[in-house]
Amino acid sequence: MTGMIVTGHGSFATGITSGLKLLAGEPAHYEAVDFLPEDSVEILTEKLKQAADRLEDCGEIIIYADLTGGSPFNVSIRMKMEGERIMEVIGGANLPMILDGYLAREGIGDVRALAQAALTAGKEAMVWFQPSEETDDDEYEE
Repeated sequence: MTGMIVTGHGSFATGITSGLKLLAGEPAHYEAVDFLPEDSVEILTEKLKQAADRLEDCGEIIIYADLTGGSPFNVSIRMKMEGERIMEVIGGANLPMILDGYLAREGIGDVRALAQAALTAGKEAMVWFQPSEETDDDEYEE
């Protein structure tokens, strides 16, 4: 089973986990790591390492971070580069991406394929709603 860690600024991780629970039930092999205002990068690093340790039964881990280039993303990348575990890191995470990854991980055994599928789901879930000026119908822009 691929373990999942969601991390981000403020209460991003616990907030998105709340949404995941509503849609998919209580998550298993899953950790939410918030980067709170009072946390230093060193504290965040320790929190993420502890989360990975709690997923010790998982052969691989995928980490979803809120902002590409932010501290949660950068710390996650450093963990991946240390090479102690097989990990993939995605920045710019959203709920559709995390839900898709959570539901698909049993059927997709490879963490890289899972990361690609989740990334595609996250991108495809984004739309720009624009009321049509020509008709009364509403349209979505992808």
